[in-house]
Amino acid sequence: MRTSRVIAAPRELLYAAWTDPGQLVIWWGPHGFTNTFHRFELKPEGLWEFTMHGPNGMDFNNTCVFKRIEAHIHLEFDHLKEMHFYKAMVTFSEVDGGTRIDWIMRFDTAEELAPIRVFIERANEENLDRLHALLRAQRSTVVIPGSTRDNPQPAT
Repeated sequence: MRTSRVIAAPRELLYAAWTDPGQLVIWWGPHGFTNTFHRFELKPEGLWEFTMHGPNGMDFNNTCVFKRIEAHIHLEFDHLKEMHFYKAMVTFSEVDGGTRIDWIMRFDTAEELAPIRVFIERANEENLDRLHALLRAQRSTVVIPGSTRDNPQPAT
């Protein structure tokens, strides 16, 4: 299953949003979800353990293992949840107007994907909506010299 989008931002910023837990915790998950990260070891065989908190109050524990990391180019991890196991491959490519994200989720069989395909398609689009919103917010605020870091002002 593939989700792709071009976002008007440098590749380095998009890669950082996927690999910096302080940013990732903000945008990961469909609309209405929040996250608690328990462990985030960005290295081959490193663990990413987190709980997604759904808008309905349900919690979803997740464990991923990073497999391949190429700074600013490629990120690969295995999502180890039973009945929801997949291999994720995310590629960041420079294109006119920004960066193209290609996010592939490979399930072992089509039968495993079938019951959740519609949900995953929508959820991945919402993930990228939230990522895009985070990057827009980062670009639209600047710190005015002489102001405090806690008081960013809108860019003019």
